[in-house]
Amino acid sequence: MYSLLFQLLFRRMDPERAHHLAFAWIRSAARVPVLRTFVAAVLAPRHKELRTEALGLRMHGPFGLAAGFDKNAVAIDGMAMLGFDHVEIGTVTGQPQSGNPGKRLFRLVQDRALINRMGFNNEGSAAVAARLAARNPAFRTTVGVNIGKTKVVPEGEAIADYVTSTERLAAHADYLVVNVSSPNTPGLRDLQAVDQLRPLLSAVREAADRTVTARRVPLLVKIAPDLADDDIDAVADLAVELGLDGIIATNTTIARDGLGLASDPALVKETGGLSGAPLRTRSLEVLSRLYARVGDRITLVGVGGVTTADDVWERILAGATLVQGYSAFIYEGPFWCRTLHRGLAARLAASPYATLADAIGAEHRKASS
Repeated sequence: MYSLLFQLLFRRMDPERAHHLAFAWIRSAARVPVLRTFVAAVLAPRHKELRTEALGLRMHGPFGLAAGFDKNAVAIDGMAMLGFDHVEIGTVTGQPQSGNPGKRLFRLVQDRALINRMGFNNEGSAAVAARLAARNPAFRTTVGVNIGKTKVVPEGEAIADYVTSTERLAAHADYLVVNVSSPNTPGLRDLQAVDQLRPLLSAVREAADRTVTARRVPLLVKIAPDLADDDIDAVADLAVELGLDGIIATNTTIARDGLGLASDPALVKETGGLSGAPLRTRSLEVLSRLYARVGDRITLVGVGGVTTADDVWERILAGATLVQGYSAFIYEGPFWCRTLHRGLAARLAASPYATLADAIGAEHRKASS
């Protein structure tokens, strides 16, 4: 049914417009108590064996929605209704901004991929914080808040911009993510260099601790798949040094590897970050390298090219405690989470592991034995 709807409607519609239309449907359904209860019963049945503890938080399962879909925290209940075990909102910037001019979102249907150059379009940290503060949750779900740099803020003032967002949003976040890896904000990826990343993460950590005294807000950093291996190692070492809670691997890529010959050459040439199935191999490589470096000292989140239950299981075996997706949701539709959860439960049952926690990083233990 969804495949037919995609062919008849979404495939012929501007991708960003289709996103807003689908988003509106999800939000509308979540506002009607009887409807959201029914939809959740169908699309989000819980599997006790998938219950996950990560970052000091208890979740229904390991699979969540990556940042980028709900930039302004307007549909958290809607996404939980569809079965996501956690929802990462944002990226949110210190100041509101409209993002890059359109057209800025492109579908590579044959490759089950997207290219975007959205540019952190969002309402700003003050507006998002107010919305989160006023929220009356219909579902218990973990909410991550992903923060980035405002485009007009000079690089020399980037830390202050991140601190502003932290002070406004930390109290409303189950966990906080510093995004320094989007390719669509000029100079942002330069902040991944350790000499710049160290003071940034330290300042955000201090601001979160100063703002929220009743608990410790977990802090993660999201990195790019385009980092050289030595730089991945350096970020991993820094995360351990600073006592970071986790690393998200990975954001979108500026590379165009893995695209099939069927892709429209004009689309392939579009600037922006590539996400979806072609990113799977590199994101898995980065995740595996991180786990080999840090082990279970910090939480790793695998994202990039995740489509099937096999993909989720593969990330867990490679070292991910949590796994996220976004692009495949566009192609797989509203039954995606239900399918993933059922498949993951089946893979766990057929494995030698009693729990998902036992499976985390198992491929590394097998290789070293």
